[in-house]
Amino acid sequence: MNAFRELVASERPLVMPGAHDALSALLIEQAGFKAVFIGGFSIAGVRFGVPDIGLLGAREFADAYRDILAVCKLPALVDVDNGYGDHKNVVHAVHNLERMGVQALFFEDQVSPKRCGHIAGKALVPAQEMCSKIRAAAGERINPDTFIIARTDAREVVGLDEALRRGEAYLRAGADGLFIEAPLDVDEMRTIGRAFDVPLMANMLEGGRTPILKPPQLEELGFRMVIYGISLLMRITRTMQDALADMASGQFREVGSGVGFEEYKAIVGMPAWSSIEDRYK
Repeated sequence: MNAFRELVASERPLVMPGAHDALSALLIEQAGFKAVFIGGFSIAGVRFGVPDIGLLGAREFADAYRDILAVCKLPALVDVDNGYGDHKNVVHAVHNLERMGVQALFFEDQVSPKRCGHIAGKALVPAQEMCSKIRAAAGERINPDTFIIARTDAREVVGLDEALRRGEAYLRAGADGLFIEAPLDVDEMRTIGRAFDVPLMANMLEGGRTPILKPPQLEELGFRMVIYGISLLMRITRTMQDALADMASGQFREVGSGVGFEEYKAIVGMPAWSSIEDRYK
C-alpha cells in the first residue's frame, strides 16, 4: 500500500495545503504536514500568469509538477484537470504522473476548455464518458495502489442530485475516492457526507462557493481528505503586492519583515550543500 492510501485510512482527516511551486512545497513539508496538494489553478497563475480556464495542457502542468515533486518528499495529490482528452489521454497522463512519483490524482467531468470549479461557465461531459475515463485510469494504472479520485462539477452546472448520481456511477466505474466540487453550504456538505461510504474530499477554496471549515468540522461531516488549495497563493500574492507598494512609495518600511537571510538559506537546504562542497574539496 502506498503512503497516500495509508494516510487516507489513518488521518482524521488528511489535510493537504496547496503548493504552487517548489519553495511552497518545501515549506509545507517543513511545517509538518503529511501530504501536499498540487493544483492547476495555482500553477496556471504562478508559473504562467494566466487564469485556470483551459489555456494550458498536459505538458505545461507536467513540467511544473515535476519541479515540485523533485524537492518535496511528501505524498502528493495532483490535479489532472479533465484528463486532457479521451480515455487514452487520461491513461497517458496517469502513467506520466506515476513515473514522477505521484501517489494520488483526480480528474473531472468537464468538457474542454475546462474551468476552475468555482468559476461560472462550466459544461459537463456525459456521465458515461467520464465513467469510461475512470475505468481506463483504474484498469491501466502502473501501480494498483495509485489513488484515483473522481471529481464532478455537476453541482454548479445542474444541481446536487445529479452530482450525487454521478458520484455513485463514478465509484462503480472504479474510483477510489470522490470529490463533489462546490457545494454551497454546510447542509449540502452533510448530504454528500451521508450519501457515500468512501473517502470523500472537500475543497476549502478561499473566495469560492463552499464555506471554509476547519478540519475537525469536515471530518464530522464525512470528509476524509481536505485541500486548502489556494490559501498560500492568496497570502503570498498579497504579501508581494504590499512589499512592492512599499518599494514604489520609497518608504521601505517593510524591510526586515520577511524571513532572515540565514533562515531562508536553511529552508532551501544551504547547509547540506555547503557540507557537500566542503567534503569534496
